[in-house]
Amino acid sequence: MIRSIALTLSLIFALATFALGQNKKAPPERAVKGVVTDASGSPVPGAVVQLENMKTLQVRSFIASDKGEYYFHGLTTDADYKITAKSKGQESPTHTLSSFDSHPEATVNLQLK
Repeated sequence: MIRSIALTLSLIFALATFALGQNKKAPPERAVKGVVTDASGSPVPGAVVQLENMKTLQVRSFIASDKGEYYFHGLTTDADYKITAKSKGQESPTHTLSSFDSHPEATVNLQLK
């Protein structure tokens, strides 16, 4: 009798702990995507896009696709990011993705100068 009560209480505790763990939300994340173009507006395949977390100073790089597209995901919502592109001696102006931008996926197109 005592064993069955103890087993029942243990099961209830385990289920309650599991249920509470399931209600926790994952930390909010966001993404940024865009296209790298040259001065005439044509896509620049192979351009190097750099993304710098202004809080941690961590830099991530992405090589633009054949259509000049890039994509970064898993970005925290509590930091600003600087984004720039480079290719064959040309560089885009630096763009900032603000922590105040609440969009889960931002689009930042970069044009080389």
